Amino acid sequence: MNSHDSSLHSNSPSNSALDSVEKLHRAVSSAMSHPTDQLIQQAENSLSHTERAVDQVTDQANRNAVELAEELLGEEKERLSKLRSSDK
Repeated sequence: MNSHDSSLHSNSPSNSALDSVEKLHRAVSSAMSHPTDQLIQQAENSLSHTERAVDQVTDQANRNAVELAEELLGEEKERLSKLRSSDK
């Protein structure tokens, strides 16, 4: 995951959504490195939280930040999905 542009960093709801996506990325990465039930569950919990955070900012004025958050969320969902399927 690439660091997002620093110009997108501001104290705003869209920034909170991007921060949430970054936390999700770390949780999914941890679960991929050590696929224990606990870490997978933590990643799934983080996914739920991040989905809510991104949903709350979909109508924000900073459309670039929202689009980036949505794109990165999609990537993390895919990574977590692959983890789930390989864990079975």
